[in-house]
Amino acid sequence: MIPLAKPDITDLERKEVLEVLKTPNLSLGPKLKEFEEKIASYIGIKYAIAINSGTSALHLVIRALGIGKGDEVITSPFSFIASANCILYVQANPVFVDIDPETLNIDVDRIEKGINEKTKAILAIDIFGLPAEWEVLERRAKKYNLYLIEDSAEALGAEYKGKKTGSFGDAGIFGFYPNKQITTGEGGMVVTNNEKIAELCISMRNQGRNKGQNWLQHKRLGYNYRLSEVNCALGIAQLERIEEILKKREEVAKMYNGRLKDKKGLKIPSSFPELTRSWFVYVVQLEKGVRRKERDKIIKELKKKEIECGNYFPPIHLQPFYRKNFGYKLGDFPVTEGISERTIALPFHNNLKEKEIDYVCKNLLSLI
Repeated sequence: MIPLAKPDITDLERKEVLEVLKTPNLSLGPKLKEFEEKIASYIGIKYAIAINSGTSALHLVIRALGIGKGDEVITSPFSFIASANCILYVQANPVFVDIDPETLNIDVDRIEKGINEKTKAILAIDIFGLPAEWEVLERRAKKYNLYLIEDSAEALGAEYKGKKTGSFGDAGIFGFYPNKQITTGEGGMVVTNNEKIAELCISMRNQGRNKGQNWLQHKRLGYNYRLSEVNCALGIAQLERIEEILKKREEVAKMYNGRLKDKKGLKIPSSFPELTRSWFVYVVQLEKGVRRKERDKIIKELKKKEIECGNYFPPIHLQPFYRKNFGYKLGDFPVTEGISERTIALPFHNNLKEKEIDYVCKNLLSLI
C-alpha cells in the first residue's frame, strides 16, 4: 500500500528522543522551552506555547480571548472538524461562511454578512497549507472590533506576502500530528505577540497553575494539555530539518503537477502570486458535475490498487452532529459542498518515490 501520509524520521530524531530518556526530565523540562523558543524564532513572533494538540491549542486561544456562551465565531465549513468543534467547547457558536472556489479558504467577501452583535471573532484556516487573505481579514476584524484567530495547523512554513503563517491576528496555532510538515507524534503550538494570551495559555495548559505558584494551587480552570519532553525533542529535531522537509514536499508536489497538469477532467492545486504554499496534502478536484458517488468509486478503485487516498474534506456543517444540533442541510454552503464532492487527496509525504507517483497518476487518470 502506498500510504496517504508518512512521517519523515531520521537518526537525528531518534538520537534527540533517546537523549531525553537518559534524563530525569520527561515533562516541563528544558526541551519544552527550547522547542517553544525555536518555533517563535522561526515564525517571527514573541511567544510560542507548546500544547498536546492543535485542537487543544485552538481551545486555549478561544478561552484566552474570553469567548464564551452565546458568542459567535465566524469560520469556514471546509476544514478538519476541530476548527469548529473548539468553538463549541466554550459553548459559543460557529457561524460558517462559504469558501473561495479557487483558494478553498474562507471567502472574505462573504464575511460581513455573517457579522452581528454576538460576533466576537473570525477564525480563518490556512487550508491545505495555503495562506488565507490575511490583510483583508485583519481589516475586517479591525473594522468590527473582532478578534482574529489563525488556524495554521496545516501550514507551517507557508508565507503570505513574505510573512510566515502563524504571525497574523491576535493568535495562531500549529498542529504536529504525523501527517503534518513536522511532527511531534501528537502535539500543537499556540503562537502570539500578546503577552496576556501567552500567560493564560501557559496557565491553562497546566491545570490552571500560574507561574511560580505551588503545584497544588490553581488560579483558574485549566486542563492537562502539556506536551512532554519526548515530544518536544522530536519537534526540535524536525524543526532543524524544516527547510529540507519543505523542499522535499515541494518536489513531490512538482512531480504530481507535471503529470496531472492540463489533464481533462482534473484540476490540480492552484498557485497564487504573493502566496507561498507549504505542502500539507496534495488534493485534486474532479471536473464540475461529478457527484460524490462517482468520486467515492474512484477512491475505492484506487485503494484496490493499493493506493491510499481520501476525500479532503467533507463539509463540517453536513457532519451528523452538526446537522442534528444546528439543522444544517444540503445547499446551505454550495461552494463548499460542490468542491467537497469532487476532491481526492492523493498519497503525499516527503519520501514518496517517483515510480510511486507514476503509479498513482497512471491509475488515477485511467479512472476519470
